[in-house]
Amino acid sequence: MLDDTLKAQLSAYLERVTQPFEIVASLNDSETSRDTLELLQTIVGLRSDKITLKTDGQDARRPSFSLQRTGSDTQLRFAGLPLGHEFTSLVLALLWTGGHPPKVEQEVIDQIKSLEGDYAFEVYMSLTCHNCPDVVQAFSLMAILNPKVRTTVIEGGAFQDEVNAREIMAVPMVYLNGQVFGSGRMTVEEIVGKLDTGAAAKEAVKLSNKEPYDILIIGGGPAGAAAAVYAARKGIRTGLAAERFGGQVNDTLAIENYISVLETDGPKFAMGLEAHARTYDVDIMNLQRAEQIIPAAQPGGLIEVKLANGGSLKGKTVILSTGARWRNVNVPGEQEYKNKGVAYCPHCDGPLFKGKRTAVIGGGNSGIEAAIDLAGIVAHVTVIEFADQLKADAVLVRKLNSLPNVTVHTNAQTSEITGAEGKVNGLRYKDRATGEEHLVPLEGVFVQIGLVPNTEWLKGTLELSRHGEIVVDARGATSVSGVFAAGDATTVPFKQIVIAAGDGAKAALAAFDHLIRSAG
Repeated sequence: MLDDTLKAQLSAYLERVTQPFEIVASLNDSETSRDTLELLQTIVGLRSDKITLKTDGQDARRPSFSLQRTGSDTQLRFAGLPLGHEFTSLVLALLWTGGHPPKVEQEVIDQIKSLEGDYAFEVYMSLTCHNCPDVVQAFSLMAILNPKVRTTVIEGGAFQDEVNAREIMAVPMVYLNGQVFGSGRMTVEEIVGKLDTGAAAKEAVKLSNKEPYDILIIGGGPAGAAAAVYAARKGIRTGLAAERFGGQVNDTLAIENYISVLETDGPKFAMGLEAHARTYDVDIMNLQRAEQIIPAAQPGGLIEVKLANGGSLKGKTVILSTGARWRNVNVPGEQEYKNKGVAYCPHCDGPLFKGKRTAVIGGGNSGIEAAIDLAGIVAHVTVIEFADQLKADAVLVRKLNSLPNVTVHTNAQTSEITGAEGKVNGLRYKDRATGEEHLVPLEGVFVQIGLVPNTEWLKGTLELSRHGEIVVDARGATSVSGVFAAGDATTVPFKQIVIAAGDGAKAALAAFDHLIRSAG
């Protein structure tokens, strides 16, 4: 199951286990159970002085296993085989259960431990989902730190009947006490903030009391991170407030065109962005959504940014790097069936449509890459492209055309996503050449039609293009003095990670130049 190299790495990690605990497995005669037992026996064999294995578990989900620290009431269970992207989650759970401290701020740890109530979480994930590990690890940590939190991590592929019964069509999907708690990527800070209702008000006061920054950056994607590094290196007071550090990079699977990095994935790249920014004296304020910017009342005055939690931050200059999000197709049925057959991340949710019929709306690179990936999992893929030809790179189009279970419709306008009994059952499109309407029966629709800038909150404050992008000059300056912008939220052509990072650095240098000239 694990090769010698992986066993050696795991053995080194397990040396950090300092407190004894036991693994209690509930098994049956399935192949997955046999694989689970083999994995657990390997783990115990590498650290038998601290970890013991019992196979007499009575849990209804089989295979499953719990991690139980000796003398503790911790309640963490994995149902299915946590390999693929989730192997790291299992390793961390083993280390945390065995007493190794998590790399989480002490303030968050204290919040978790102080949660009152009865929390039974069920976290559904897939082994190919790159957004799932953060969610799995967050709820695992909560169960280990607080006995009032019970977490069961469920691999959807091993419990397909359960997934179908609950009509789960997107992962990660989280239930709390039998009711939907949330879906999609969530950090432990977000989860705790949602449970601790008084946390937002306390955080707002804390943020409002911060001293003004020389450069205040709003947004933590590649542009914001680069701006933070370049600003902090100047030795000036730098703050960065982000709704989600890493931004849309977190939702990107393969990154193969960032110069000098041959290949990486989005979550790993996002972690690198944050780690680099934290090596400098940058005040990072994550999970903060900006709602209003108030320009300085006079030249050289402070610019204020109001936050969704009621707090506010001030800066002598501000760099806006709020990025973009997936564009909606805006047809009947899209919102109604979101996460019920309508999805936006083929890497995360594709395995849930195994053997089913799906469609991809969009014929650009992201759409064709999605169709190629899905074709290896689902029964059939229909590609719907508005233009009269696919816009993806030729190499991708050739690959797509070689696949036997893909149909392409160009010059086609999606008009409706249909459904019944709460889930998708088809897609309607119009042939733009003939005007004829067509209905494609299917179970899943993946929307891949580009980006929309996160700038609605800036309307009426500074100049935006007709597409909602922040208008910037060659130095990243906006129409408001002291306010700069960078990345996918701006009018810069070609929305690429490497371009966003470069523009973030440029905006920081321009803001620093503005500070010098203003002081003079």
